Amino acid sequence: MTGLRWGILATGGIAHMFTKDLRTAGLDIAAVGSRRADAARAFADEFEIPHAHDSYEALVDDPDVDIVYVATPHPAHADNAILALEHGKHVLVEKPFTLNAAEAARVRDVAAANGLLAMEAMWTRYLPHMARIRELLAEGALGDVRAVTADHTQSISTDPAHRLNALELGGGALLDLGIYPVSFAWDMLGAPTTVIAAARLSETRADAEVATIFTHASGALSTTISAARSAGPNTAHVIGTDARIDIDRVWYSATSFRVTRPDGTVVEDYVSQIDGRGMQYQALAAERILAEGRTDSDILPIDETVAIMATLDEIRTQIGVRYPGEQ
Repeated sequence: MTGLRWGILATGGIAHMFTKDLRTAGLDIAAVGSRRADAARAFADEFEIPHAHDSYEALVDDPDVDIVYVATPHPAHADNAILALEHGKHVLVEKPFTLNAAEAARVRDVAAANGLLAMEAMWTRYLPHMARIRELLAEGALGDVRAVTADHTQSISTDPAHRLNALELGGGALLDLGIYPVSFAWDMLGAPTTVIAAARLSETRADAEVATIFTHASGALSTTISAARSAGPNTAHVIGTDARIDIDRVWYSATSFRVTRPDGTVVEDYVSQIDGRGMQYQALAAERILAEGRTDSDILPIDETVAIMATLDEIRTQIGVRYPGEQ
């Protein structure tokens, strides 16, 4: 470990889950920042964090902080990440990395100009069962991979004011939920060569359900569905000529999977056994990357993050979703 000192920017639900897992991993949490002093103080007390700051500016100014976890709503990710980078802090930015590819490129470029790590907190990529799946693909255990399919479907809220239904908050199923299966398809098969998308929009014009079909350079196909108002199985499958991988519910969290041959023989039955929720693995990866003297993730490079955001942009163009202020 590098002995990095973490700063937590914002104090919402995702910040609580991440910080709890940092504690599980025994990592050093130096400070938290919020726009409300009472929220920062309560968070600091809950997790025994030495410094509580009443602004994001004060957090990134803190000399005891080396890396900042950006946990604000995603319309603020780009500005918050750049604020931290311009104050010399590495950043781990909660998914989706930004609202669009242009913002993601801005963050990437500021990080590069300052020689700092900017990394997307796509925690699923770093979980042990996903590492094992990538090993199986590299070994050729599935033969030629011909198809990937995954869903992220939840019944969350029909309230028009809820952030998933509010375009001004980057609402919609795609960026909040669909980012998981879209990123998974990239991870398994690489960049899509063609993108086809369809959606049902809510009364606020946010995407309530989105389906995609991608083709990839190998000729393989991937399909995804994401939904914010209807709960599905939340499973994923990687299908090859020699075997398939069936990832159980909830596939994007620490779970189990099986490798099954076409005749039904199960040749591997993997069960995740981890402490906590599993969000610590991305933090451990960030520490490893910096300890090795690098400033980019080998599992999810920043250029891939930007390109995935461009895929999400194309999907939104096809389904007719635009956020206020976008060009």
